Amino acid sequence: MFDSQHVLTKPEELRQLIPPPRPAQQTKVLSALDHHCRAWIERSPFVVISSADSAGNMDLSPKGDPAGFVRIVDNQTLAIPDRPGNRRLDTLHNVLERPRVGLMFMVPGRGEVLRIGGIGSIVSDPDLLATMAVNERLPILALVVEINEVMFHCGKSVIRSKLWSPNDWPDIEGLASYAECLGDQTTSDETVPEMEARFGSWHDGNELY
Repeated sequence: MFDSQHVLTKPEELRQLIPPPRPAQQTKVLSALDHHCRAWIERSPFVVISSADSAGNMDLSPKGDPAGFVRIVDNQTLAIPDRPGNRRLDTLHNVLERPRVGLMFMVPGRGEVLRIGGIGSIVSDPDLLATMAVNERLPILALVVEINEVMFHCGKSVIRSKLWSPNDWPDIEGLASYAECLGDQTTSDETVPEMEARFGSWHDGNELY
């Protein structure tokens, strides 16, 4: 454990340990997308959505599709398609209770990420959904985000983790499969082999949409 005397509780205690950021870091927060942000989103196949319910319980939800799947409606508005998933709807329930969301866009091979904060709403507009079809399949819904702030985040964490360096990836031998984890942790209407077969079909490109 740790000594409670060393728990920081005040902003000035943080600054005693960490010096102020450089001017570029202090001034980098934008209120809307510029051409650099738009280009990043257009190249990104993966975004993580953060949300919280009315009690403050946090959720992080990954979303992925072909690069550029998040539609840029305008410099102040994004639309994220909601594809078939686990049907828990954690993010969507949270948005109904507390609409503020955070987004983190990643581009494979790049260390930096693009961070966006805004207000989310759940939309079923067929005209909007029609613009986000993949393999002729429409998303079920879209999460529309009205942007409040946007910034690029430096790549130190990704560089340190060597996320894009396969030769440096940790050994995954012996890690349980997703189906094995569910078999041990949940009450399921499927056996582990049945789940393994179903999840394997996803890797073959089936049942994704």
